[in-house]
Amino acid sequence: MATDAPQNPGDQAPPSTPGTGETVCDVCKGTGKVDGKECENCGGTGKVIEGIGGG
Repeated sequence: MATDAPQNPGDQAPPSTPGTGETVCDVCKGTGKVDGKECENCGGTGKVIEGIGGG
């Protein structure tokens, strides 16, 4: 079940959406920082939500 939690630009879907999961942000490599500033892609969390599986 999806939540109304805010999404970051790097998220492909809201948290808890079926078929998705957390992964390390490709921009900051999981640190939450880019050039000493909060990563805009993940909102400083170091994680993004992406689709999983395939077929």
